[in-house]
Amino acid sequence: MILTFVGTAGSGKTALTYSFGKYLEESYSVAYVNLDTGAKKLPYRPDVDVRETVTVEELMAEGYGPNGAIVESYDRLMAKFDEYLGAILELEGEHDYVLIDTPGQMEAFLFHEFGVRLMENLPSPLTVYLSDPEILRRPHDYCFVRFFALLLDLRLGTTTVPALNKVDLLDEEELEMHKRYFDDMEYLKTRLRLDTSMQGLLAFRLCSFLSEVSPPVRFIYLSAKTGEGFEDLNTLAYEHYCTCGDLT
Repeated sequence: MILTFVGTAGSGKTALTYSFGKYLEESYSVAYVNLDTGAKKLPYRPDVDVRETVTVEELMAEGYGPNGAIVESYDRLMAKFDEYLGAILELEGEHDYVLIDTPGQMEAFLFHEFGVRLMENLPSPLTVYLSDPEILRRPHDYCFVRFFALLLDLRLGTTTVPALNKVDLLDEEELEMHKRYFDDMEYLKTRLRLDTSMQGLLAFRLCSFLSEVSPPVRFIYLSAKTGEGFEDLNTLAYEHYCTCGDLT
């Protein structure tokens, strides 16, 4: 089983890769893949690590700016694409789980040929899109998260599970509020009807047909610190790789 963690910088991808991997290691064989050329230190020991080819730090020493170095690093990785693909496929054949940690700058993975081609050539990878509670300020923010997960499906060609990470930072009332917005689409649409802004109107229209275009995937709630949601994520991964049913 291949799980790919995707999210914006600071969403907790690396910490979750490590913690969820340790959870899985109690019962399964787990391999780790680091695709972040900008990572300086990792809590896990990667079995495949793109930093062995190039790092953002090395490129900045050559005179590239931070953003340019990230793009250039993936340009250079393309020369070894087949090598990395083969190594990950080999891990998939030898382990129960392969966990892929993607760049902090999500666009480097989503908009470069390396990331898209990799997902297209892996056997049924499951993508976990991590969002941070900090971005959830208004009702239409929840609609944005739902639609962005759907866009990941479209861009990467993988089944994408939307997840709210860092739930350990929330009190019980805050968590229940987030769950109500994410788990009850009718409630979200009712709240959006009350928003007279252009953003609210757009979000209402988008959410009104979301059920028609979105695959049946349930939202999950995770914490790398407490392990909350790990059993749910493991169950979703199992359901994805077998014929037990959909991901509702």
